[in-house]
Amino acid sequence: MIGRDYYHRRDISISNEIVGRGPAQWVIAPIITNESIVYSFGIGENIDFDLDLISRFSVPVHAFDPTPRSQSWLASQNLPDQLHVYRTGLANTDGDLTFHAPLNDSFVSFTAVGGGSGAVTLPVKKLSTIMNDLGHDRINILKMDIEGSEYPVLENILSDGIQIDQILVEFHHRFDSFQPADTRDAIARLRDCGYKLFYASPRGEEFSFISSRLRPDELN
Repeated sequence: MIGRDYYHRRDISISNEIVGRGPAQWVIAPIITNESIVYSFGIGENIDFDLDLISRFSVPVHAFDPTPRSQSWLASQNLPDQLHVYRTGLANTDGDLTFHAPLNDSFVSFTAVGGGSGAVTLPVKKLSTIMNDLGHDRINILKMDIEGSEYPVLENILSDGIQIDQILVEFHHRFDSFQPADTRDAIARLRDCGYKLFYASPRGEEFSFISSRLRPDELN
């Protein structure tokens, strides 16, 4: 009704599975093992996706969220050994970034774009810097729910040529700072860099991409 819906046809039909539930539900191609490298950016107060991956695939998950409400919630949780949590945000630069609290106090997610009810300065890093810190030269699954920062972050990731098998991202074109055209441009950029869309959620915000460098037999 407000003109911010966005729908897109998938590029490829491959075997896929739903991981997680509710707002922490994502669609992946189940081509991972217990030696795969998974990065999950944007925890909030829901780690169902991360826990489901660990339970079903015995894969360690590196999860990131620097925001205070998320950190407070995480401190009260009994986390499995395979879930590695870092108090660092993802950005297209290294350093500190201003995040704004949600206008609705019942919400959890802070954002580095647009305004809010208050501001905090939090540490952020580029994906290449984080990978170097952790000693990783590739990523099998990258999940991003980073409240609008996905647009500049994706451009930085693609410009750096980082090897990623699957990219799961929620686009926030519903925010006042963005338009559906920003999402169209981001998807076009992903395609130009060899990624194929294999899932788009009914509400047109969550998307799953897979690298075309993977062999066809790896996708079945």
